[in-house]
Amino acid sequence: MMTIEQRFGSRIRELRMMREISQEELAWRCQLSKNYVSDVERGKRNVSLKAIEKFAKGLNVRVEDLFHFKS
Repeated sequence: MMTIEQRFGSRIRELRMMREISQEELAWRCQLSKNYVSDVERGKRNVSLKAIEKFAKGLNVRVEDLFHFKS
């Protein structure tokens, strides 16, 4: 079973790939480092609320859309 960090990271990656943007582009849009984005996508980070908000803005989605995980 995947951890919440892994599920969140997979969702970030899914949304990023749907928009056909690189991790570097997403990092720029979110004002985060590329390494941070990579770590999040791999489920290696416990993301703060501020970072969640940045991801939502960078991906142009609502915060709640980041939590629509696949079963």
